[in-house]
Amino acid sequence: MASRERSVERIYLGLVQDLSGLLEAARRSSVRAVNAVMTATYWEIGRRIVVFEQGGEKRANYGVRLLERLSADLTGRFGRGFSRQNLHSMRQFYLSFPPEKIRQTAPGEFPLPWSHYVLLLARSRSAEALAFYHAEALRGGWSVRQLDRQIATQFYERTALSKNKAAMLTRGAESRADDAVSADEEVKNPLVLEFLGLKDEYSESDLEEALVRHLEAFLLELGGDFAFVGRQRRLRIGNAWFRVDLLFFHRRLRCLIVIDLKIGEFTSADAGQMNVYLNYAREHWTQPGENPPVGLILTLEKDEALARYALDGLQNSVLAREYRLVLPNEKRLAEAIEAMRKRWKSRSRSTN
Repeated sequence: MASRERSVERIYLGLVQDLSGLLEAARRSSVRAVNAVMTATYWEIGRRIVVFEQGGEKRANYGVRLLERLSADLTGRFGRGFSRQNLHSMRQFYLSFPPEKIRQTAPGEFPLPWSHYVLLLARSRSAEALAFYHAEALRGGWSVRQLDRQIATQFYERTALSKNKAAMLTRGAESRADDAVSADEEVKNPLVLEFLGLKDEYSESDLEEALVRHLEAFLLELGGDFAFVGRQRRLRIGNAWFRVDLLFFHRRLRCLIVIDLKIGEFTSADAGQMNVYLNYAREHWTQPGENPPVGLILTLEKDEALARYALDGLQNSVLAREYRLVLPNEKRLAEAIEAMRKRWKSRSRSTN
């Protein structure tokens, strides 16, 4: 009887493995289809922008502010994904890969996903390097991580200087274990999510998600001075994507409050990352007449909750003193985080 049960269990586990492979393949196929449409669409957007700009002297003068106006109008209609920087990338995509240079497998299809082209346009230092990496990515079937690694290690420059270029190209085509991109990562690619208009809150761990939701409610309960702006707010700097957990506006301080949650010990890297967020928020999210944003880093480590404020960038010491009076103190924040974590862990154990 035990032998029969083991046999049935093996057959069942085989079924799970078979279905998992089927679903993984289906998800990869879906992302490839989305990427094909996305890449062709963005190339066509770039083409139409260039055609509009070249449509006479009057349009050429208008083109100075074309991307800004297009960004505002398209964002209003379709949401994220149409910043001035993104529209510039689409325009550059068409100019760098005109019809005679792109090797299409079928009408309207492109040989690489959009994430590869974004990386190529942002990181290639010359037209020759761009053409080289594009050709090698096609020849070697590079993932976006492999392409990023090759550009970062100056594979083009090293190959150009090498006496044995054939050997260099052969080694360059070899992939590493960390080059692979899982189906789950492909589905959650910010570019894909952005194109489809999907939100990516689900990509957070359950604990972090619960803490963010709790902190959102906790801060709003502190009084009417906190105005909620957004959660899991994504921002793109160059070719890198970041995400701010919570974004508030404080009416009395007249500034944005950028909140980032770290599950782990506070490090200098966290402070540096927050400084990047504050610089970006000051340039892109701050309205005229507002004070520079304040950063709040919440870290968790060994059942202790620590709150740290990033004060760099505040205009004057008066505002720095005032913020200490009106923002929640570290002890109260620590207690709120710890209480939430204990409740979440208790609920998690009871459901297992």
